[in-house]
Amino acid sequence: MVFADTTLKTGISLVENVPSGLFGTWRVAAVLDKTDSPEVFRNKSADLWNLSKNNSVMNLSNPFTGASADLSVEFVKGNVIKFTKEGVSDNQKLIDTVEIKLEGNKFTGKNYLTLKTLSTADNKVIKVQSAVYVLAGEKISGMSVLDK
Repeated sequence: MVFADTTLKTGISLVENVPSGLFGTWRVAAVLDKTDSPEVFRNKSADLWNLSKNNSVMNLSNPFTGASADLSVEFVKGNVIKFTKEGVSDNQKLIDTVEIKLEGNKFTGKNYLTLKTLSTADNKVIKVQSAVYVLAGEKISGMSVLDK
């Protein structure tokens, strides 16, 4: 009997490397840094993010809007975390990439938004608009807040 040389690769989701202090509810302020479409993107916004994880899936939900999205964690380097979420509505696709530096019950970072308008005929990209926001977050509930 001949056995093929096979190697099985397994890995741990990057979600497992996300510092536990990131999970909880955050008040997040965003200020527009640059954009190619000022008529589309707001200058400032304030939001609530509830960041949670279930097994190896990280989720961001907004209790005000009811929106919820699973996140793709791109990297975790110490207290620097980068994640992306994508959403499609009508003929538009929004790619939302966040890179933050967690410092206790606060974080700072950037939010990179790319809005792609798709053709209704063949779903090809016909327009791309982008924006970069500077973020500041303050934890308002979660384990690290309760530990104080």
